[in-house]
Amino acid sequence: MKKVRWMMPGLAILISTYIRAQEVPLTLHDAVEATLRNNKEIILSGFDEEIARAKYRQTDAVFLPQIKLSYTGMSTNNPLNAFGFKLQQQTIAPSDFNPETLNHPAATQNFITKAEWQQPLINPDQFYRRQAALEQVQVYVFRSKRTKEYLSLQTQTAYAQLYLAWQAARVMEEVSRAVDALYIDTHNRMEKGYLQKSDVLHVQVEQSAAAARLAEARSNIRNVSDQLSLLMGASAGIVYTVDTLVQVNIVADTALLVPDNRADFQAMQAAVVAQEKMICASKLNYIPRLNAFGEYLINDRQALGFGANAYLVGAQLSWTLFNGLSTRYKIAEQQAERNKTVELLSYQKSQAQQGLYKANRQLKDARFTLQQTEIAAQQAAEALRILQNRYQQGLVTVRDLLQAQALVSEQKLRQAQAIFQYNTTVAYIQFLTSTSEK
Repeated sequence: MKKVRWMMPGLAILISTYIRAQEVPLTLHDAVEATLRNNKEIILSGFDEEIARAKYRQTDAVFLPQIKLSYTGMSTNNPLNAFGFKLQQQTIAPSDFNPETLNHPAATQNFITKAEWQQPLINPDQFYRRQAALEQVQVYVFRSKRTKEYLSLQTQTAYAQLYLAWQAARVMEEVSRAVDALYIDTHNRMEKGYLQKSDVLHVQVEQSAAAARLAEARSNIRNVSDQLSLLMGASAGIVYTVDTLVQVNIVADTALLVPDNRADFQAMQAAVVAQEKMICASKLNYIPRLNAFGEYLINDRQALGFGANAYLVGAQLSWTLFNGLSTRYKIAEQQAERNKTVELLSYQKSQAQQGLYKANRQLKDARFTLQQTEIAAQQAAEALRILQNRYQQGLVTVRDLLQAQALVSEQKLRQAQAIFQYNTTVAYIQFLTSTSEK
């Protein structure tokens, strides 16, 4: 890996010493991999998937029975209940029909062991709700994938910003070295009487400005490094060094269309399908349901006793004929929500296509700007070389030389900015046109 290294005399060394002690090399591939593995948003989206899958598994109740077991103890002197307890315990004797006993029974206990069973049979609305829950799982799967794509783009952009920050710092270091060397030269010339003190003071002002710009560039490196650490789920305070970015050459294609199977579009399409399933489920509330049930009971007058037993089994056909128009307007609400989602999907596709057209135009502009800045940087460097030779001959002033140096640094920064703009535009186009298979 090629690391960014600079040598700075004077004050520049003091500015960079603390930072260099904590530099950590980082490649773009490692940054993206760390983001996909540790980013908090991705972890949270994974939990959303787990929640959706758990909700879907809850719908297994459409097919599976429900079984309950209970144990109850009671005591009463209510004539009806007391006689009923004895009847359930199968302990009725002729003496129990004595009117005095019937009307004024003693306290009677009953302990019931009860097992209940319910079995869904035909519930068509629940079947469709189960299918809707399955589609909802797909919604979160696609959302999770799009989240990963978005954070990958964010990481690429942050890495490009860090590369730009390092390039800016390198330019500022070159400027600082050049101004330091110019100060020594002008000071020597002043002592020999070739230059005035004002020339030396002017160079000193430029020294202070260069040191301030260098400090700002170094701070920007730390800021972008912290941003990358947040994306990668790492601790703040680490300063990353970067590899040389590889320029990806792609041709701007204004006829390129945003794919329909992009992850976020598929998530919304799955949401539409889920809403349609819920509409079907609500409509099926109008038809009857069939369910089976059963009970097994053990009654005894003693605690923990298991005396008389009995069972009850049956099936229930239920049909809600009218529920105050609640179902009708619930269906209307669900249909409106489905239509809204469909329109939102169409709108987002249009927005994405417009964004792709714009990004392709920006790519053309970035390519042209990159070419022009490369030429301008070479021309500025040549102009500086010529002025430096003329300065040695005493044909130009210090101000002219400083202006030429400022122009060189400006063109180098523009070139770095053009590279940043080009690479981030390429990454954004790839993000807009990414596809996802279900």
